[in-house]
Order: sequence, then structure tokens, then C-alpha cells
Amino acid sequence: MDFQPLKYIYKASGKPGAYTLLLLHGTGGNENDLLPLASKFGDDLNILSVRGNVSENGMPRFFKRLGMGVFDEKDLDFRTDELIEFIKSVAVTEGFDSSKVIALGYSNGANIAGAALVKYPDFLAGAVLYRPMQPFTKIDDSPSTQMCKPVFFSSGKADPTIEPFATPKYVQLLKDRGFKVDFHDLPTGHNLTLEDVNLSKEWLAENFK
Repeated sequence: MDFQPLKYIYKASGKPGAYTLLLLHGTGGNENDLLPLASKFGDDLNILSVRGNVSENGMPRFFKRLGMGVFDEKDLDFRTDELIEFIKSVAVTEGFDSSKVIALGYSNGANIAGAALVKYPDFLAGAVLYRPMQPFTKIDDSPSTQMCKPVFFSSGKADPTIEPFATPKYVQLLKDRGFKVDFHDLPTGHNLTLEDVNLSKEWLAENFK
């Protein structure tokens, strides 16, 4: 397939056997956006921050959309495969363990991370999903993880970009796929808050000591 490499920043922790935190920005962001956030999780993690290969009116994204909240699922399917192949390739280049990658995505980045969980349920070691939406309309027949992979999931009660009924459905679908979901519905909108950061920091410490 005609996969393209992604622009990225890699920072090695220098710790043997370290997990790698895969940073996936929101619409209009880039590979620099989430680096300050990653620094709050300590220095035991390798950091791999990537830029989406899709441009929407000059704004980087990880996959195309047909309208607000309406994904181009064919492109999402392709871009998810592209991301997974890129991680495998850059793991060799940079010398980290591709079986120990934890995705951390916000908004559009959380959505492609969720697509990776659905399509490749045993590839990621875990995932942090901030303000995600269900990536594919139909995922009931997707493969399940056999390893009870942990997933942190935080939504905003006042988030205008996501239908309120859709989030509990998505959480349950992930649980049905075998993931161990730690769900938080926070009193905020689509923006990230300190509570998101602190809760996910605790989750990382508990699940990836």
C-alpha cells in the first residue's frame, strides 16, 4: 500500500526496556503540541510524537472527515494501517520496543488511537484517550484483545462536539472488545483540563510501573 512516513520527534528515556508514549495531536496541532504534557508523566518513558499526514485547510489531521463529527471511514481505515506500519518501522530506526507503545491522543489523535485499538487490539500496550469519538460506525464484529489492555478514557460533560449518548456506547463497545477501560466524565467541555492530566498520570503509574 502507498503508506507515507509521518513527521515525528523521538526522545529516548535512556532507560532499558522503557515504554514509549505515542503522542497524537488534535486537529490543527503538530508533533510539538503534546510534548509539554508528556513531560508531566516523568522521565521513565520514551516519547514518540507524530504529525498527521492529512491537511484540512492547512490544519494537520490524522485522517479526513466529511463534516463536523462525520469521519471518512475509508481514509481512517487506511491511515490507521499507515500509522501502525510507521510505528513498526520507526521502532527499528530509533531502537525502542514496538510491543511497549502506549498511545496518548487528544480529540482527532484520540480517534485514530481508538481506531488502532479496534483494528489492532493487541498491538498497543495501552491508550490514553482524551475527548474521543467512536472511530468506526460498526465495530461490533471487530477482533477482541485477549490481554485485557488498559485504556484511560476521559470525556467532557459539556463537550459540544460529541453527542452525550455516544460516549457510554463507545465505552461499552471497548469493554466488550476486552479492554479494561478507566472512564471519567468530567465537568468540562472539549478542552483538556488539569484533572485530565492528573487522572491519566495516576493511571499510567498504576498500569505501567
